[in-house]
Amino acid sequence: MVDALADIAPDFARYLLEFPFGDIYARPGLDVRAREIATIAALTALGNAGPQLKVHIAAGLNVGLDRREIVETIIQMAVYAGFPAALNGLFAAKDVFAQEPA
Repeated sequence: MVDALADIAPDFARYLLEFPFGDIYARPGLDVRAREIATIAALTALGNAGPQLKVHIAAGLNVGLDRREIVETIIQMAVYAGFPAALNGLFAAKDVFAQEPA
């Protein structure tokens, strides 16, 4: 992402990393697993953040979430964000899972 924005908005690329990962993710109170669950839920609920959702589903797997936890997080969003948002989230998860070892 940083490289893709380097020629048009390098400062924005830096903000994109420094604020969430330098300031927010580093705060005490939640571990990285809980933060990824919250992020997956929020991006699913938005319904229009497919690429970002895929990045955070992969990140969730990398910090120890299992596929079941990710799927349950997305299904939970059907109640609050609607079935279309949850369905889009499940398809994003399916794409990520197909690229990751089981």
